Amino acid sequence: MPFALSDRPSQGRDLTAFGRTVTATAGQFIGPFGDAGHPGHYTSTMGDISKQLAKRPSIQKRMLSLNHRSPTELVRSKLSTAEIQHRALTHVPDEMLTNIPATEHAYSLFQGFQATVPDESFASERGRTRYRRRSSGKHKALEGLNGSMPDGPPSLSQMGREKAALMRQLEMLAIRKNMSSAEIREIDQKIANLNQMRNIVFDRLAQLEQEETEVEHEIVSVENKIEELEDELEIAGIGETGAQHPTDPSSAEDTPAEEGVSFMSESIYGKIPGKHPRKRKSNRRISKPMLHEHLEPGHNIMEMQTHSDTITCLDFDVPFGTMVTAALDDTVRVWDLNGRRCLGMLEGHHASVRCLQVEDSIVATGSADASIRLWDLSRAESYRYGPPGGDDEDGTPHNTPSMSDCHVLTLGSHIDEVTALFFQGDMLVSGSADKTLRQWDLEKGRCVQTLDVLWAAAQNSMDEGKWRTPGGRVGGGDSGDFVGALQCFDAALACGTADGMVRLWDLRSGQVHRSLVGHTGPVTALQFDDVHLVTGSLDRSIRIWDLRTGTIFDAFGYENPVTSMQFDTRRIVSAVGENVVKVYDKTDGRHWDCGAGLKDGNSVSASVVDRVRVKDGYLVEGRRDGMVGVWAC
Repeated sequence: MPFALSDRPSQGRDLTAFGRTVTATAGQFIGPFGDAGHPGHYTSTMGDISKQLAKRPSIQKRMLSLNHRSPTELVRSKLSTAEIQHRALTHVPDEMLTNIPATEHAYSLFQGFQATVPDESFASERGRTRYRRRSSGKHKALEGLNGSMPDGPPSLSQMGREKAALMRQLEMLAIRKNMSSAEIREIDQKIANLNQMRNIVFDRLAQLEQEETEVEHEIVSVENKIEELEDELEIAGIGETGAQHPTDPSSAEDTPAEEGVSFMSESIYGKIPGKHPRKRKSNRRISKPMLHEHLEPGHNIMEMQTHSDTITCLDFDVPFGTMVTAALDDTVRVWDLNGRRCLGMLEGHHASVRCLQVEDSIVATGSADASIRLWDLSRAESYRYGPPGGDDEDGTPHNTPSMSDCHVLTLGSHIDEVTALFFQGDMLVSGSADKTLRQWDLEKGRCVQTLDVLWAAAQNSMDEGKWRTPGGRVGGGDSGDFVGALQCFDAALACGTADGMVRLWDLRSGQVHRSLVGHTGPVTALQFDDVHLVTGSLDRSIRIWDLRTGTIFDAFGYENPVTSMQFDTRRIVSAVGENVVKVYDKTDGRHWDCGAGLKDGNSVSASVVDRVRVKDGYLVEGRRDGMVGVWAC
């Protein structure tokens, strides 16, 4: 608000006095501080300013408020917040501007930001163009009345603007494409780094599992030594007891006195039944191996030349555990899958082994000599941990020890070759070419029940003409065994035979409870769980049965006969006369191949796979050339 005319002289005098005061104040600020002769210049100057401004309270209030403000507040009073932020962000020290790395991108960050922001002007122009194309004739007439010419050719300036807009759009698209390509390269680099880190951790896991195996073996060794010492102490205790009581009154009367005390003590001590040494603890894994779970499906873990002829059967207990193989070279070998070495040979059969099963350290083998033998691998001295690389360079085992001391029991009631067996606990069931099934009590070592398959078929009113040809052989197929596969659980027994039938037996009554009809060829493989039963046959098909209804749940076929099959919780693996293993994923219904036949660049093609076993995604397959391959699936 302007001052009145009467106030102008006084205002001029005040301003003149204020100017002199400010000049004096500035002189005091510029001059040297800490002068001993003028200790209070700033205070006296501010007092003079207050006296001069006594007539102007509002100005005095504003001037004196500066005395209570900090430097930050003074700066904020002159600069806006946005300007302060801009100056703070744009200020870069000189040391940061040196050694700037060269950029790998063809476009700047600002160009990339522009490319990500949608161009509203171009979009609105394209929208108006499309709207004009869809506009009706009435709108075109109105535009013509307004002075525009929609039907006429566009002007040169309009075409230039449209070309510039299109060129800009093309440039933005090129920038976006370059940004996407850069992101892909960054992602690939991250994936490569993560794969490298994964390989490092995977090697660490493999080393930990190796150390874990060594520690478990040491634990078993210490436990065996402790039990041996306990047995020695107990035997020594029995000897001391016999020495303290050398005579028996009843026997002393019957024995002549001239025989002496020593004779009687020895005779009595000899009659005392000594305690048998405890069975050696098995080398069973305490922890569960998990290395194969982190491998890609189809990854080859190892390959070993186990035999010189076709492998007839194989089985293993746990992943990276113990494997037993048998072949037409009439040998049965025990292998350490973790150390990749041969532990020994099971000698005793007089012909090739046709079927076997491994459960912990117990092995059951059925041979063409019509006998069944049980083995306890924990009795062998070679059944212990050893370092990898126990074979020659060509993969063949050397210095293979005999494990004949592992023999426990021989069962010999069959009169023809044993082609299938299954044991659980103290019960074993075997199937033979003599067309019978036998149930064995392993504790007593004798046969407790014999099931005649032909008699059971006749009881079920089956046509026996389907079984026999005029030559007396089974009509279901010359290459199929009469009893191809079997499995039991408690009193339930499932058996697949050469007529393509799957019979479910009740071992308590010895009768067939149900027959599953569907296969047209001999059944070669069989396995069941709580709900389903899976069978493989020479009719080139695998069938999945529903045990609750007795009907076919699913089925799929192959080009060749199925010679072996097994499943775990997720996948069904089968050997179908090819150099690969057929894998069926039950979770997603996907079929895929796994095996040496998929390798590229092999000078010699892989042999045909005849036998397969799988547990927890750990696949073992045996081939006709005696080679065994281990895979992750």
